[in-house]
Amino acid sequence: QLVIYETSASELDIIRDISRTFPTHVFFQQRHGPGQRSLYNVLKAYSVFDRAVGYVQGMGFLAGLLLLYMSEEDAFWLLVALLKGAVHAPMEGLYQVGLPLVQQYLFQFEHLVREHLPKLGEHFSREMINPSMYASQWFITVFSYSFPFPLALRIWDVFLFEGVKIVFKVGLALLKYCHDDLINLSFEKLIHALRNFPEDAMNPDILLPMAYSIKVPELLWNVCNVLELSDLESPVD
Repeated sequence: QLVIYETSASELDIIRDISRTFPTHVFFQQRHGPGQRSLYNVLKAYSVFDRAVGYVQGMGFLAGLLLLYMSEEDAFWLLVALLKGAVHAPMEGLYQVGLPLVQQYLFQFEHLVREHLPKLGEHFSREMINPSMYASQWFITVFSYSFPFPLALRIWDVFLFEGVKIVFKVGLALLKYCHDDLINLSFEKLIHALRNFPEDAMNPDILLPMAYSIKVPELLWNVCNVLELSDLESPVD
């Protein structure tokens, strides 16, 4: 009913982005096909349901992944649950004006890199690399934007059960796995490498055990959670 009877200021944006969401997946490949129509319906329904947030690019990857495993109505209500925090911390701050939760998560992640990978953290500082240059989409789409489906689905299994900490841990595991290569790269090559991880780094049977072995310090987590957003140091791209 939200799709049929209500209008959304985001309709044109949704239509524009539909073809960019999982463009190589068979369910979404056909222009105006059942996959694209379902994705449009879920995204428009959410933009009407929550007009304060509306539609933001990146939501399509969440909704699209859900649609691969459930009906439009179930995908819509699970999207609502994720963004409103029915089980875990609400995700809507990832999509609000200014992306406040993205800023917070990137700030936290930068501190975790310094804590767990101090030499790499120092190298990033020297090369003026900050997480906004490579990690924003990790949080906005929970690794569903450009990561292989076998890995993304395994991450989502954990994410739905445990919440956002798995995104931090997988991100740290990726950097740890590629540490020896990354630490020898200059700025331009670093940016490319951080946006294009090698195929062997994407093996879920290797990466996820490594991620689980990483302990996120509760003290650091709690301190970062109460920081005012005005104190954040890293800009968002």
